[in-house]
Amino acid sequence: MTNLAPSIRVAVDPTNPGQFFACCGLLELADRLWPGAEGWFENDGRQFLISSAGTLAELLSSAQQVQFESDSTEEDDESEEDEESDDSEDEKANVNVTPIVFVSPVQLRLDWWNDKSLKPWAGSMNAEKIALAMCRAIDPMSESPLNQTQVVTEVLRQEMGIGKASSKRNKPKPKEPFHFDARRGANALGLDVGFVPDTLKKAWKVPMHAHPVVEFLCLIGLQRCRPTPTKRPRQFVYFTWITPCLPSLLPAAVNGLLGDPSARSFRFENAFRTGQRKHKAFNPAVPVNTGDHP
Repeated sequence: MTNLAPSIRVAVDPTNPGQFFACCGLLELADRLWPGAEGWFENDGRQFLISSAGTLAELLSSAQQVQFESDSTEEDDESEEDEESDDSEDEKANVNVTPIVFVSPVQLRLDWWNDKSLKPWAGSMNAEKIALAMCRAIDPMSESPLNQTQVVTEVLRQEMGIGKASSKRNKPKPKEPFHFDARRGANALGLDVGFVPDTLKKAWKVPMHAHPVVEFLCLIGLQRCRPTPTKRPRQFVYFTWITPCLPSLLPAAVNGLLGDPSARSFRFENAFRTGQRKHKAFNPAVPVNTGDHP
C-alpha cells in the first residue's frame, strides 16, 4: 500500500450489492493484469478507486475479451422456466457445481456458488453461457461502466468463429442476467410489471435490459469476497472501506475487519422473485449501524 494515486475511478452506488461486488471483481482483474493493484472507496462510497499500471479502458477491454476454458457456446433450447426449486430447506446444502475457468488474459477459477443462499440463478440455467454473454456485451470505452445498460443476447457459435450457424436459428436470443444488479432485482416481481416474465412461454419472453459490466464483474468479485451472512435467511452484510487494499485483504475489508472507523455497512437480501421460489435476485441494500446485524 504505497502508491495512493488512482489511475482508475468508477462511479458506484454502495447500496447496490451488485455494483459493490463488481468493484471487488474489477480490482481482482486489475491485480491479475498488473500485480500490486490496490483499491478503495471515497466520497461516501460513491466512487471506487484503483491504483494500478493500467487504465479503465484497458481493464474493461480485458474483461470483454476473457477466454473460457470450455466451449460454452454450444446452442440448446435451455429454458429458464424449467429451473428446479431453490427453497429454504436446501439452501445451505453443499452441491457439486461446474466451475467457470478463465484461461486468458487472466487465469481464474470461479466456483463460489456452492453457497446456494447467495446464488441467484438456479436449475438448468447455464452460468457459463450467461457469463460469456455478459462479458462480450461490455463496452470498453464506457466512462461509467457500472451504469451500462442494454438488452444482452446470447453468443452464437458462428459469432465466435468456432462453428457453423445452428440449423434451428441464426439470430441470438436475449440472455437473462444473473440478477446481481439490484436495479433489476428491485423490479423483478410480477407486481412491479403486472405479470411474471419468467413464467411466460418462450415465444412471449419479454426482452429486458441488463447491466452486463455489473453482472460479469460481480460474478468474479464474489469468488474472493463473500458478504457476512446474518441470522435472517438469505440476508447479508458488507462494508465499504477507505484504506487502499490489495486483493488479498479484500475479505477482511468487505467484512469490516480492518478496524476502519470510516467503514460503512449495508445489509441486503438475495430474495425470491417468483412465487415458485425458483429465481432469486439481489435486492437494494440498506445502511445499518456497525454491530447491528441481526
